[in-house]
Amino acid sequence: MPPSHANQIIGEPFTELSSVDSTNNYAMGIVQKGAGIHGSAWFAHEQTAGKGQRGKVWKAARSENILLSVLLDTSSLPLSRQFLLSATVALAAYDFFSHHALDETRVKWPNDIYWRDRKAAGLLIENSIKGRNWQWAVAGMGVNINQAAFENMPNVVSLRQITGKTFHTVTLAKELCACLQKRFQQLQQSINNEEKEVHILEQYNAVLFKRGERVSLRKGDEVFECVIDRVDKHGLLWVQEAMQPYFQFGEVQWILNNP
Repeated sequence: MPPSHANQIIGEPFTELSSVDSTNNYAMGIVQKGAGIHGSAWFAHEQTAGKGQRGKVWKAARSENILLSVLLDTSSLPLSRQFLLSATVALAAYDFFSHHALDETRVKWPNDIYWRDRKAAGLLIENSIKGRNWQWAVAGMGVNINQAAFENMPNVVSLRQITGKTFHTVTLAKELCACLQKRFQQLQQSINNEEKEVHILEQYNAVLFKRGERVSLRKGDEVFECVIDRVDKHGLLWVQEAMQPYFQFGEVQWILNNP
């Protein structure tokens, strides 16, 4: 059974921070103090050391984008469901972004949000694990909203660039929390229910970036072509017509043509 406080609404309390090194660092600091509350959200107007996947830096203009971390109580989830949580957060970000940008929004494996061939959002999940007990997950979400120009980042896009509209970032961040609330409840309901677990994966694969298309990937020094097939519950990317049938996250890099 989920812990009682897991019924608390994601996005409450919602804390705005003028400037912080990283919202994920801030949230994890709360966890380390033993003061974690499920659903707590921290929104930063500025990050001085934002983090992306695999140690990359996430840069964003002040007050123009969503820089958000949400604390999730994962004590009812087995460690084997870590990718399902990643898929859940990705689907929440997809639900949010596609609502405003409409068609051509996709989830790029493992959990970036792309519009056409350009990155719209990046997600970073960090965990607090003791022994076999998965206690907490911090879901960091950086979404490009109002930024109109990205220096030395040609493969990036914002909601403003897509729609021509300017948005209130805090309002949209709370909307994103509501999307995550719905998807996290779906994940909790899938515990010990294989059919519901499969359904999450089906929804994820239904919006998978380049699925069924021929793409170029790089492994080490070798660039090769393959057809994207699907992602399984362990987070492995299955492909066709390649030197091996699947790849782990970090094993290959995408080769995309910049717009």
